[in-house]
Amino acid sequence: MHTQSDAHDLRHHGDAEVRDEKLIDLAVNVRTNTPPDWLRKRIADSLTGLAAYPDGRAARAAVAVRHDLPPGRVLLTAGAAEAFVLLARALPVRRPVVVHPQFTEPEAALRDAGHEVGRVLLREEDGFRLDPAAVPDDADLVVIGNPTNPTSVLHPAATIAALARPGRTLVVDEAFMDAVPGERESLAGRTDVPGLVVLRSLTKTWGLAGLRIGYVLAEPETIALLERAQPLWPVSTPALVAAEACMSRMALAEAEHAAHRIGVERAHLLAGLAEFDEVRTVAGAEGPFVLLRIDGADAIRDRLRLLGFAARRGDTFPGLDRNWLRLAVRDRATTNRFLQALDQALLLNG
Repeated sequence: MHTQSDAHDLRHHGDAEVRDEKLIDLAVNVRTNTPPDWLRKRIADSLTGLAAYPDGRAARAAVAVRHDLPPGRVLLTAGAAEAFVLLARALPVRRPVVVHPQFTEPEAALRDAGHEVGRVLLREEDGFRLDPAAVPDDADLVVIGNPTNPTSVLHPAATIAALARPGRTLVVDEAFMDAVPGERESLAGRTDVPGLVVLRSLTKTWGLAGLRIGYVLAEPETIALLERAQPLWPVSTPALVAAEACMSRMALAEAEHAAHRIGVERAHLLAGLAEFDEVRTVAGAEGPFVLLRIDGADAIRDRLRLLGFAARRGDTFPGLDRNWLRLAVRDRATTNRFLQALDQALLLNG
């Protein structure tokens, strides 16, 4: 295990790759053409009620029903990012460990709260797959993503659950789980895993990054601790309306359909990338993005920008370096245009 290091910019996120420039966005993992019209209308209709203070009871109940849990096991948050801050500030943690490469905000939040953070670095030669034995026995907080950003690896639920033990909080970031058909390997709704905390985001599938809405599923005692650390009315009325709407049977069916479509488009992207001898992709991608290695990927990324495409740099993720890029899965036409641009960028690199 590695202790924390400042070598990586933990506050760099994909939105920085597209800010202020007219680029085709493969850097941000938000589904395109979202939010859908029906959700946009629900949010717009909620604006007539902005004079009243937000009331989260209906949205909380809807999330609880969706996961077959009592409302006391649900906390609504201003995106999953707020949940990481609450966990870092509210829990009595002594030895937190983050499994990398993964979303960097959990470690950043823990550091900001004054914690010394241990890192378990998954290895490319192992396919970035989790070995529970690599996590120290005395870690009292363990954070892992599933499917993991940026590797797109979907860890077996049983493997992650094996990390649980008395006195440990096990945080599983499932921000991209609804992009997996059938939500295979999800731990959401499980009440038999001690210390389990599951985080969900409605940002990615529904295109609500600007609205900030997510939620936490955990034991009631943990939910109460986190809730006390929240400011009053932390989630806006439009975000609460969106959360309730996205729990409907119709919305869940739409998300499932989108997950299957993402799988088809991801396979097309991976097939195209396989045509390049210089490119190596992480096997078994299950998320709405893929991770790839190219020697000198930082220079390739700069050339892709000149050709109109934004890709997510990999060197801000602990465990990766400048030779890695993450690509969001897009529609076939966009992917084909990107593959042509990549061909040009690689020719220039040669």
